[in-house]
Amino acid sequence: MSLRLPHPIVLLLGGVVIAALLTWVLPPGEYDRQVNPATGREVVVAGTYHTVSAAPVGPFGAALGVPRGIIEAAEVVVVILLVGGAWVLVERAGTLGRLAGTLVRRLKGRSFWAIPVLTVLFATMGGLENMQEEIIPLVPVLLLLGRGLGFDAITVVAMSAGAAVVGSAFGPTNPFQTGIAQKIAGLPPLSAGGLRLGMFVGGVVLWIGWTMWYAKRNRIAEETSGNADDLEALTGKDGIILATIVAPFVAYVYGALSLGWGFNELSAAFLIAGIVVGLVAGMGATGTTVAYLDGMKGLIPAALLVGLARSISVVLADGRVIDTILHGLAEPMSGASPMTAGLLMVPFHALIHVAVPSVSGQAVLTMPIMAPLADLLGFSRQVAVLAYQTGGGLMDMLTPTNGALMAILLAAGVPYQRWVRFVLPGLGLMVLVGVVGMALASA
Repeated sequence: MSLRLPHPIVLLLGGVVIAALLTWVLPPGEYDRQVNPATGREVVVAGTYHTVSAAPVGPFGAALGVPRGIIEAAEVVVVILLVGGAWVLVERAGTLGRLAGTLVRRLKGRSFWAIPVLTVLFATMGGLENMQEEIIPLVPVLLLLGRGLGFDAITVVAMSAGAAVVGSAFGPTNPFQTGIAQKIAGLPPLSAGGLRLGMFVGGVVLWIGWTMWYAKRNRIAEETSGNADDLEALTGKDGIILATIVAPFVAYVYGALSLGWGFNELSAAFLIAGIVVGLVAGMGATGTTVAYLDGMKGLIPAALLVGLARSISVVLADGRVIDTILHGLAEPMSGASPMTAGLLMVPFHALIHVAVPSVSGQAVLTMPIMAPLADLLGFSRQVAVLAYQTGGGLMDMLTPTNGALMAILLAAGVPYQRWVRFVLPGLGLMVLVGVVGMALASA
């Protein structure tokens, strides 16, 4: 009998209820806080924990925490809707499908070039916009490519969905993981960008190696049927569309470094890009609007997950027990070295991600506690963010509660158990990359 978890939204609503109950059970307490002159952010002062008057949260207060949490997470909710909606327009325009078709033709007869080319492509897309759901409609085309080049379905999923997860976890510009976690941790946008870029490159190279090792040992007969030449080729209009949708990321990197840009500017840039994509694709003003809205509808659950996760923190803060939890986590780890304590955060995030499969929702849920915990234990908040990316981000390629992964495996005809057998050694290599990054960040 298989265990079926409730819907993630149900789990998070349950988390709000549990948070409210904790305000009645846990002793209220607070740490003193002060502004760090080097960073300008408010940090916890170690050794100052003290009890305060109780403020238990009742049923209505818990319910009120839900809209308040969504409001507090408004910037993140908006960026999910506007960025994700713009990418749906690219898919509706057929550009992603034709991009895959062009690769089918150009890589025919040069089998193993497909693995590094497609892995880098999907890892880059993962690093730019946390690509996962967008892969689902591409699975039939990717399977055709795989069969034509002698690759089985697991290889196809590895160089697409697996690569996207690696890129998402380590990509320095991923607004849904790195961006959200750094914002909540009080770190500057794109901070430690060089380190993360190195982790991205190292992770992608190792993932290419692992995928090619598997592919060479599991070759299938190349299929000449299906006529890959019938697939549509990338057009000049598609080139304009791809350049348009990538441009906001380029602008965001410059704006974050030089102009103090945040999520609102990124959302605005993608709103413009989405409109341009629709018009270039010939959808017209009405068609573009309808397609954009349809894309945003599909992202509402993900956006709500972020707001609901923030609601848990709101309720705990109202009950004055967040610092109590922080103190409880810090005390058992106080005897460990800073690096050991940082490493212990990785399995913590991995377990949390099974119940909260939204990486953005998990960042909002855990970083308000993990970032100040890093202050108390004497290591960089950057290490805490990297532990979240390593434990939570990489779990996207394993956890059965990741709906996009399960849909891709279903479309590719890959049983979950077979995927787990393949992915575990590769996942171990990726965790090693994360641990090395954490060590360098703490040096």
